[in-house]
Amino acid sequence: MLVMRVRPVGRSALLIECRDGDEVAAWRAELWRRREAGELRFVDIVPGATTILLDGVGPAAAELLTESPAPPAVSAMDGPLVEIRTTFDGEDLADVAARWGVSSLVAVERLTATPLTVAFCGFAPGFAYMRGLPEEWAVPRLAAPRPRVPAGAVGLAGSYVGIYPAASPGGWRLVGQTTQNLFNVREDPPAFLPPGTRVRLVAA
Repeated sequence: MLVMRVRPVGRSALLIECRDGDEVAAWRAELWRRREAGELRFVDIVPGATTILLDGVGPAAAELLTESPAPPAVSAMDGPLVEIRTTFDGEDLADVAARWGVSSLVAVERLTATPLTVAFCGFAPGFAYMRGLPEEWAVPRLAAPRPRVPAGAVGLAGSYVGIYPAASPGGWRLVGQTTQNLFNVREDPPAFLPPGTRVRLVAA
């Protein structure tokens, strides 16, 4: 029945292994629904590219998940919509456009017309990996990462879109820049773009 596997991690966590990002998104939404309905107890949920970590799970959670039917297909409408004002002047924009076989203007039009969804966060606090680009638009990372990428840089790697929350080394292909603050420890949650958030890039 299930296409995912559940295994314990330490004393109070479970790792759910999925086939792909679509399945991760579906299970993430379903697990939150079950928590709100009182069917499952857990402290935190941490999605990844093909896994979900449930931390602080309640008794018999593994058995309940194992006996559960597969969740419904993921909906792109399960999170709030956030618009990120972006200046599309990245130093790799022309390269990305050339790889897509279009002009830089058309590349920007594609990026602003494509609805994105935060799949998971990683690499740095507040760094959201956003899905939504077709696989045929996937671009490789740089052969050698830059020693410093500025905060707010918008980049592409594979079929993901990401925004650097702070200055750091990085190998994503940069297409633009935003002034949006992506991580604030005084906020709850501290990440401006938690998993499930729908995102649209808007030309500044």
